[in-house]
Amino acid sequence: MPKLVKNYTFSLPIDLLERLKDYSNNGYVPSVNFAVKKAIDSYINTLEKQKLFNEMKLASEDPLFISDIQDALNDFSHADFEAIKETSK
Repeated sequence: MPKLVKNYTFSLPIDLLERLKDYSNNGYVPSVNFAVKKAIDSYINTLEKQKLFNEMKLASEDPLFISDIQDALNDFSHADFEAIKETSK
């Protein structure tokens, strides 16, 4: 199923757009639109990684979160030990 798309108008510096057009005209990218989409996708991925890092950093400073993680580790430590014993046979 094709993804839904929407046209959106935005402004770019002329020199940046010209450089992008040159790359498109010389076959480095299929189109200016393709290059802009890829650039935005890459930037959003970077933002999402930064957001996850920030959230994990906050969680690492939360005593309740750390306590929950420690409880889970303790709850499964026996199962982990059993798995190690099975693989060493």
